[in-house]
Amino acid sequence: MDYLGKNIPKLGFGLMRLPMLEGGAIDVEQTKVMVDMFLAKGFTYFDTAYGYNAGASEAAIKEALVDRYPRDKFTLATKLPAWAGAKNAEEARQMFYTSLERTGAGYFDFYLLHNLGEKRTAFFDEYGIWDFLKERKAEGLIKHLGFSFHDKAAVLDELLTKHPDMEFVQLQINYADWENSSVESRKCWEVARKHGKPVVIMEPVKGGILASPPPAVEEIFKAADPNASVSSWAIRFAASLEGVITVLSGMSNIAQMEDNLSYMSDFKPLSEEERKVMAKAQEALAKIPSIPCTSCGYCIPGCPQNINIRGIFSSMNTNLVYGNLESAKGNYSFNTAFQGMAGASACVQCGQCESVCPQHIGIIEELKKCAAVFEG
Repeated sequence: MDYLGKNIPKLGFGLMRLPMLEGGAIDVEQTKVMVDMFLAKGFTYFDTAYGYNAGASEAAIKEALVDRYPRDKFTLATKLPAWAGAKNAEEARQMFYTSLERTGAGYFDFYLLHNLGEKRTAFFDEYGIWDFLKERKAEGLIKHLGFSFHDKAAVLDELLTKHPDMEFVQLQINYADWENSSVESRKCWEVARKHGKPVVIMEPVKGGILASPPPAVEEIFKAADPNASVSSWAIRFAASLEGVITVLSGMSNIAQMEDNLSYMSDFKPLSEEERKVMAKAQEALAKIPSIPCTSCGYCIPGCPQNINIRGIFSSMNTNLVYGNLESAKGNYSFNTAFQGMAGASACVQCGQCESVCPQHIGIIEELKKCAAVFEG
């Protein structure tokens, strides 16, 4: 079946985690090498955003890509985060023109309202960003307009019903989050398919976590194919789904680029046998002890301290399941301060949350553990 992006190669270069120099600047020279490798293998899709590396990502891709290749030889996507510091509609709209200037691209092949969901969507509505970007598309400055999304499937359904002219969506999809009640990867993908919207997949390796999954999971993959990298299973799982424009991989060095190109240059979807291996790995992952939170959110509205309990538990589970404290801490910051919600230590032990929890979790004690890990 034909769809937007059907003929775009299924590996995209995510520009959020570019190689860095010791002083904290992007290593543009190494990025140039990676760009050259990527294009030489026939891949074309580059994905950045207004806020990546405080704008340095957009500037780096100008130097590494836009200034070095004809404009018709690559596909460039970037994003507008209306919720990120814009005090009014004028400042939010200016983000578009700033991105045009930083990249020097002339136009964007794919342009996205960045990170819709939860309280963030309201900023796009209030500042009139939907109509503003449709006007830029009519001017030819945007070829295809869509949005990236972090929330539940029911919210995605509402957004796509309200904005049927959005041409595509960008979703967090990976085998670990496929049935995750917080992320709802499968359900979100199904909603996009229901609305006939093709999908750009982000976080196929879950921010790098699935490159080093728990030993029980890694052993399953290595037994099935000792020569395949563990991360290749994650990216191929995502790329095997229907209606996918491309799968973004945030490659940080030449070795990661080489690995991804080795199996995506001649991409083959997961075979029936490989799907069975993947199902076995997902089962092994699900058996690892974690907080049994289903992310229903019943505990949050009545919390006198406005604690993001389900978000905090999601962060804790990243640490418990994957043993990745650094990623868990980053997730914790996003789920608390970034969302304007309180952290675990703010709990006053009123018990309201426990009285409504369908899973009968000892939330007060679990929050104490979370506070010790993330705030200790």
